[in-house]
Amino acid sequence: MKEIRFDGRTAIVTGAGTGLGRSHALGLAARGANVVVNDLGVATDGTIEGSQAARAVVEEIRAGGGNAISSGANVTDFDQVQAMVAEAIAAFGAVDILVNNAGILRDKTFAKMDMDDFRTVVDVHLIGSANCTKAVWNHMIEREYGRIVMTTSTSGLYGNFGQSNYGSAKAGVFGLMNVLAQEGARKNIRVNTLAPTAATRMTEGLLSQDVLELLGPETITPGLLALVCEDAPTKMILGAGAGCFAEIRIYETQGIALTGEQLSPEGVMASLAAIRSPEDQDVMENAFSQTRKYARMAAAARGLPLPWNEA
Repeated sequence: MKEIRFDGRTAIVTGAGTGLGRSHALGLAARGANVVVNDLGVATDGTIEGSQAARAVVEEIRAGGGNAISSGANVTDFDQVQAMVAEAIAAFGAVDILVNNAGILRDKTFAKMDMDDFRTVVDVHLIGSANCTKAVWNHMIEREYGRIVMTTSTSGLYGNFGQSNYGSAKAGVFGLMNVLAQEGARKNIRVNTLAPTAATRMTEGLLSQDVLELLGPETITPGLLALVCEDAPTKMILGAGAGCFAEIRIYETQGIALTGEQLSPEGVMASLAAIRSPEDQDVMENAFSQTRKYARMAAAARGLPLPWNEA
């Protein structure tokens, strides 16, 4: 396979001052991309630290012969995000790639969590990703090219104790991907989601040193680069960690159709084993795929003709 390059392409990477974002920015620059290194300069809980991390990454890229500019835009502020995109276009002519990576943590059990902390985490991860994507969307439509990556987490995919805010936000971003991958397809805009497990500021207090050494951000970035290259897939959730990669999918079981007296809560409870059986489980292409499936099953159970031609 030919080498993946990004010469002439411009990428915006949010939360790129440290950790995964920094690794992504350096990886894109090393393969020829112009990079906008966005970082507000905050602690892991979102409180302002006033760090110069983004500028430091820019200097690192420039020292290696690459092109980069820094941005301190707050991803939750749409006006600031629009200004960042305008600055990127003014500096490099276009924006081809967006990596939505910025994030914070404010962990507590749901019983003890303040709703302001819930909302703030959702604002950064989900609304921030939507803001940045919206700011580049029409530009990418006009140019008929775009590669966008959301960043989810196993907390959103599978759940994690004490992270109701973070898990909600991280589930939201792959829902956003599912829709935008469809809306962008005809304009060559491909939208994917990265699900990383990495040693970052967010995980350093949760994992042993031996495990952290295996989970360096540089073991994740090759997957990110694949998701934003010219031949990238679309609507894919890529699990990544320690150099390991897997596709994460949401499956729906084959299920059953209940009729007559069985169509009751008691009938549903009595049928849970059959409803949950993984045999012949499938991936729905879109929301209407499920509608068609249920209509087909219900019609068959009642001996009725289908309301559409299946040919």
